[in-house]
Amino acid sequence: MRRSHAMPFGASLRADGGVRFRLWAPARQGVEIELLRRVAGTHARSGASTEVAARVAMARSPGGWHEAVVQEAAAGSLYRFRLGEDLAVPDPASRFNPLDVHGPSEVVDPLAYRWSDATWTGRPWHEAVVYELHVGAFTPAGTFEAARRRLAELAALGITAIELMPVADFPGMRNWGYDGVLPYAPDASYGRPEDLKRFVATAHGLGVMVLLDVVDNHFGPEGNYLNAYAPQFFDRSRATPWGAAIDFDGPSSATVRDFFIHNALFWVCEYGFDGLRIDAVHAIEDRSSPDIVESIARALRDGPGRERYIHVVLENDRNEARYLAREISDTGADRPRQADAQWNDDVHHALHVLLTGETDGYYVDYADAPVERLGRALAEGFAYQGEASSFRAGARRGEPSAHLPPAAFVAFLQTHDQIGNRAFGERIDAIADPALMTAALACVLLGPQVPMLFMGEEFAASSPFRFFCDFGPGLAEAVRNGRREEFSRFDAYRDLAARESIPDPNATATFAASKLHWGERDASPHRERLALVRRLLQVRRALTPRLGRIGRGGRWRAVHGASGKSADPSAARALSVRWDVEGGAAESMTLHVNFGATPVEVDTRDSAKIAFSHALARGGRPRGRRALARGGVLFVLEREDG
Repeated sequence: MRRSHAMPFGASLRADGGVRFRLWAPARQGVEIELLRRVAGTHARSGASTEVAARVAMARSPGGWHEAVVQEAAAGSLYRFRLGEDLAVPDPASRFNPLDVHGPSEVVDPLAYRWSDATWTGRPWHEAVVYELHVGAFTPAGTFEAARRRLAELAALGITAIELMPVADFPGMRNWGYDGVLPYAPDASYGRPEDLKRFVATAHGLGVMVLLDVVDNHFGPEGNYLNAYAPQFFDRSRATPWGAAIDFDGPSSATVRDFFIHNALFWVCEYGFDGLRIDAVHAIEDRSSPDIVESIARALRDGPGRERYIHVVLENDRNEARYLAREISDTGADRPRQADAQWNDDVHHALHVLLTGETDGYYVDYADAPVERLGRALAEGFAYQGEASSFRAGARRGEPSAHLPPAAFVAFLQTHDQIGNRAFGERIDAIADPALMTAALACVLLGPQVPMLFMGEEFAASSPFRFFCDFGPGLAEAVRNGRREEFSRFDAYRDLAARESIPDPNATATFAASKLHWGERDASPHRERLALVRRLLQVRRALTPRLGRIGRGGRWRAVHGASGKSADPSAARALSVRWDVEGGAAESMTLHVNFGATPVEVDTRDSAKIAFSHALARGGRPRGRRALARGGVLFVLEREDG
């Protein structure tokens, strides 16, 4: 089996020989295509040097398109677009840039790779147990191939979906991936295109889906040449944290929209990805109807989604439930109209406050009643469904979400953002109350929302995950100083000397410190955490048939301690959340957790089946009542006729 995706731009091999090159450059009257060959010598950033082998003028057509067919070009040819004697640029739709983002692009034959997963049709979303990983920091080698070799053990643990942080070509040898500038080209520091395809095929052979994190809201600050020939990509009247907004609704937006819609189809059709996680949807400005997020989701569902399961996951700080709406399919089952799910920051933020006591920044919105915020987020999806946000100066945030199935939300205790945006990149185990970690993991891994682990979380990895990059000298200094200045508003970093202790993002050591230490899994306390996660995922695997039959949000109740009489939301320290399972025998799943310092009694049916328990308080209790000690968990299944 072979796969390819036809695009209206970039380099395409022709059946009759040669390559068609096509570039949208409305700001240029003349563009040439250059073929290059490698020569002896080294380049400071890319490690190789090239020279021009041939130059061909491209024909300009209405709408700003430039096109040429070059018979001498073939798979493996290096090329770039010459915009004038002083500027040559890579292909913005490059399938591979072997010499980094400033170097030439390479013609790739997508049909050269023979796939081994022809029978793979994916998995339903409610079966997902997501594992977010950064290719460069996941293994010592930091490559697609090295990551591929560890897939079997993740599958054995109970992981059913890998979510790769962005792999689109970024400047230098290390980056989180959110500074990508060539969104069709996997970064050469991780390997070649066929290495990434082999990673996906191996995962499918193990029954594991692979999702890709894509960045459609901005381009990185180094290596983006679009302004030189297609400034219509941007709307300078609208600013974002990364500069001018991408113009998805202006006079020339049809081509811009096509660029990103084809990018989504490219990764899913040509690389076999099972879906995408779209970064920072809240940072995309688009007044079109449908907007670009809806258009991407529709293109995936109406295209490859007709033949296999394709999933769309959003990051959206605005908590817009409309993107998660469901409709009835031809089979009578609920299916997403647009996105399958959204990262649920509300679950994370409430848990973080309970585990650490931190209330800086956006955690202030959860400090007043963290247990109640957590209960609503676990039961109904969003904790903020239109309420005023103190962090946002009283602005209302969110939309009603209790009508949505739990699988419309991705729950987590850690992500690259929540770890890496700390000054030193500490993981949760370095700052949390250890007595509460089992309760927190149970909330994420046993609840019916789709759970996600960040790489190494399964064994309580000791390595931090710091912000790192590899920019050129001038930009590197600005990023280092800017990051340190960001923390000046925190008391601990008001002093200049304290801020200078924050790791330099551009330093190789910062990246090296972020790599996982796989050997520590066999030592305490890491092996105990791994055993706990394995046990929780075994329980979840047994629950999976029920998870697909929970069609809407659940019910929750905060518990205020032994007396149970306090009306103060901030006094609540324990929580009970119940979800009803639809179809067949009336059944429910209930999670009881205690984050308080004293034991708490909870009610259960005599016939309740205990699926998981931890830290039950000792001592006799009346029938149907059990007590949870600090950090205690009780997860039960109950039949209404039982």
